[in-house]
This record gives sequence, structure tokens and C-alpha cells, in this order.
Amino acid sequence: MHAPHVPQPDPAEVVSPLGLPLTPAVAAFSRDLGAVDDEQLEDMARKSRALTRRHFGRTVRLFAPLYLSNECINSCAYCGFSRENAILRVTLEAEQVRAEARHLAAQGFRNILLVAGEHPKFVSNGYLEEILRALTPEIPSLSIEVAPMETPDYVPLVRAGAEGLVVYQETYHRPTYARLHTAGPKKDYDWRLACPERGHAAGFRRIGIGVLLGLWDWREEAIALAAHLDHLLRTCWKSHFTVSFPRLRPAAGGFHPTHPIGDRDFVQLLCAFRIHFPRVGLVMSTREPAALRDAVAPLGVTLMSAGSHTEPGGYTGLGRDNLHLTVRGRALACDTPEDALATEQFSTSDQRTPQEVAARLRELGLDPVWKDWDRGILGT
Repeated sequence: MHAPHVPQPDPAEVVSPLGLPLTPAVAAFSRDLGAVDDEQLEDMARKSRALTRRHFGRTVRLFAPLYLSNECINSCAYCGFSRENAILRVTLEAEQVRAEARHLAAQGFRNILLVAGEHPKFVSNGYLEEILRALTPEIPSLSIEVAPMETPDYVPLVRAGAEGLVVYQETYHRPTYARLHTAGPKKDYDWRLACPERGHAAGFRRIGIGVLLGLWDWREEAIALAAHLDHLLRTCWKSHFTVSFPRLRPAAGGFHPTHPIGDRDFVQLLCAFRIHFPRVGLVMSTREPAALRDAVAPLGVTLMSAGSHTEPGGYTGLGRDNLHLTVRGRALACDTPEDALATEQFSTSDQRTPQEVAARLRELGLDPVWKDWDRGILGT
């Protein structure tokens, strides 16, 4: 029995987010997003698994996000760090960040993603460069997910030790983007869209792009993401690319996804990316529940976070001394409990420890990899 027909974008009518015609590769990708029955989905899963083994073996690279600051000047309806939200905020000092990184290193991590809200007063190039230089001797692989910058501003960060850049467009649907980003530099859709290319010009070895599922129709978002990826693969060939398509999770502000995507469609989407972009890394975060992460890990996932905290100081409890409450960008006096922490960006779903995640991957016949890069390879 065939699955019921689901309306979907016609590849001939969908326009690339870059204003370019869709390539045959992206058109083929879009066709695999149509309605499929169980047998067809199982066939996609088999192809996805086989291609993953061919190009990546059984390895799954483990990483952890380390939040530096939840200060932000942007007003984004779906984000817990939005300027509009009344939350407890803090920016960690360099020694506090080092303590967080050492905590993660003790758990096995050698691949850390540094994350921060967008606030030039607290998170500037000088601050980020200081953090990177402090961590580089101890953490071989450091990536950043911070406010988009110009290429010359990225160069000193690359020299200081950042080998990876992560920047999600959030949504490729321009009207939705405009409606959800009401204030701050993030309002500029095109500035954000061109960020990966500026990062490539600066010398980042790894670049991650993605879309936040739940803001607009998942099929349209996926086709736009694939078109963006296809363009970057052809123009930024010196960098290795990864793709992420996280689903919205509860966060401060109470935003609810207007276009949720179910587990079955999510699996289909992951398989389609692996089939049509077989050499691109696919990322799975702790936003997703443990059972789903375990189910899709053998199908195409090559990078996975574990034991994640999405608030500054979440791993060690540091940063409490400088907590402050802000409402619409204004700091207010408040009495906070001694055990209070800064507000998280979003709640995680998979609560397992990094060791539990690694053990489960091994049970699935996969090989969790904590370290796959060292600057010594470059002779520097």
C-alpha cells in the first residue's frame, strides 16, 4: 500500500536561495523528498547506510558545544537568547572557559564548538581570539558558532586556532526570516547567507551550514539548503562541509514550531542528504531524543554531540557571580538563588552522558571518534 499523496514543491518552480537555477543534483535530491511508502523508505535507508560505510567507514565524530555567552542584541522569535526575553545572562571569562574545556576534555572530547550570542560589547574579536589562544594548546579541534563577520575579521581567529565555522541560515524562506528576525544585525538575510563564503576565504578548514526545522515547510527548506550546499561545494572547494537540520526544541520565549516535522519525514530527509551528497558530513545534536539518534546513527550520521549543555557555565557551574537579568536589553537588579545558572538557549532531549552515547554507538557497530585532527599535521 502506497503512502498518501503529500503536496510538495515542484523542483522546476523552486528558486535557489542564491538566485541560481537548481542543478540536476539538487533536482534529483528534491525528488527523493516526495511521499514514499515503507518499502521505499527502507530502500533509501539501505542506500544511505551503504554510502556512509563507503565514504566514512563506521566512524562517528563526537563533539560538545561550549557556550561562552548568552548576551545578544538580536530579536529572534524562536531563540532563548533573544534580546526580548527576560533571562539570566552571563559572559564567561577566559579562565572560566578554560575550566569548562578541561571538564569536557576529561570526558574525552577533543572537538569543541564555541558558541555565543551576538553582542559586540561582550563578544568581540579580541575576546574570541583570547579564548582560542587559551584553548588551542589543550583542545586540538576548535570551531566557532558566533555572529557572522567580514573575512578580515575571521583571519585572526583562524590563526588563533579556529579550524571550523558553523553558521545556520535558520530558515531559507525570506518572508518567514523577515517575520522572525525583527531587530538586530541578524535581520540581514543576505549578509548571513554569504557568511560561509567569507569564512572559506578566511581559511576555515571545516564549515557547517544548516536550517532550523519547524519554521517553514521542511521540504522547501531542505531543497534550499541542498541548493546552498551544492553551490558551496562547487565554489568553496578548499573546505570540508557539514550539514545540520535540527528540529526546534522548547526555549525561553515559548515559541512553538509552526511547521513541525515528524520522525518519519526526518529520517527520509537525512537519507536523501546522504544519498545525494555522499561525502558531506551530517550532524545530529542532542536536540533529538536518544531513541531516534540511535536509530539514524548507522544511516548517515558522521558527527554527533553528547552530554550537551546550552548555557554558559553549564558543565562546571562557573559564571554564577556575574549573572544578571535583562529585559529587552536592559539589565535589572535581581536576587538569584545560589545554585542559579545562566538561561539555556534551548532544552536538550538526549540526556545521556558522553560515555553512555559512545557505548551505545559501539553496541550499534559504530566507532566513536573523539579526536581526528591535530594542528601538528600542518607542521605548525
